Amino acid sequence: MNSTDLLELKDVSKSFGRVHSLRGVNLTVRPGEVLGLLGDNGAGKSTLIKILAGVHQPTSGEIFWNGERTSLDTPRVAMSRGISVVYQDLGIIPLLSIWRNFFLGREEEVSRKLPFHWRLRVGHMREVARGALNKLGIHIDDVDLTVAKLSGGERQSIAIARAVHFQSSLLILDEPTAALSLKETSKVLSYVRAAAEQGVAVILITHNIAHAYEVCDRFTVLFHGTVAETAERDGVTEQELANLINTGTRMQHRIAV
Repeated sequence: MNSTDLLELKDVSKSFGRVHSLRGVNLTVRPGEVLGLLGDNGAGKSTLIKILAGVHQPTSGEIFWNGERTSLDTPRVAMSRGISVVYQDLGIIPLLSIWRNFFLGREEEVSRKLPFHWRLRVGHMREVARGALNKLGIHIDDVDLTVAKLSGGERQSIAIARAVHFQSSLLILDEPTAALSLKETSKVLSYVRAAAEQGVAVILITHNIAHAYEVCDRFTVLFHGTVAETAERDGVTEQELANLINTGTRMQHRIAV
């Protein structure tokens, strides 16, 4: 393992009975980089995410975190290492306010203990949420708005800002630009870059090669549960990435006539 790597997977495999979802996956993530994790449906991306999130355990292989071998036995253990996963459903409650969603699951950190109960420090929570959003260039005037009133891109921005604020070392984003407009996609990708500039490593899972190519530093392409290739951005073209996703090789297969 390179001393600069935050995370390394070494020969990681995962089987569900006779179904082999991952076979000998080798992957590294560096602090402050955006790694594009690409692959077609069924390539193994979801299984890999769940291993990193502590939901699934590898059948074989090793995981290293900051150079030390580790086990991500549960989601709580993964979170304690600094791994934050933002799934497509975002883990956000639409009928709660922005600031309330920001601290969802972390209420004890911003509560004052009183006899027989805890009281939320509401003013403090509002200010922290607003400041964390502004730090990433996300400008939402009223943090009392319910999330239901926000656009898809704004909801993504809250999830990203929340992960950065709570000092995640690794942020995993599952299809963050799915179903967004061009304008909102551009904003979300800018927030991804801003998170990386704060020193957070980002794994970006997406089907959109153009979006990945715009924001990622490196790419790892999965093909039928194996790593087809890992490449630096300046060492691979969008067309070659498409070929890797579709065929497992950079070369475009030609159909004989």
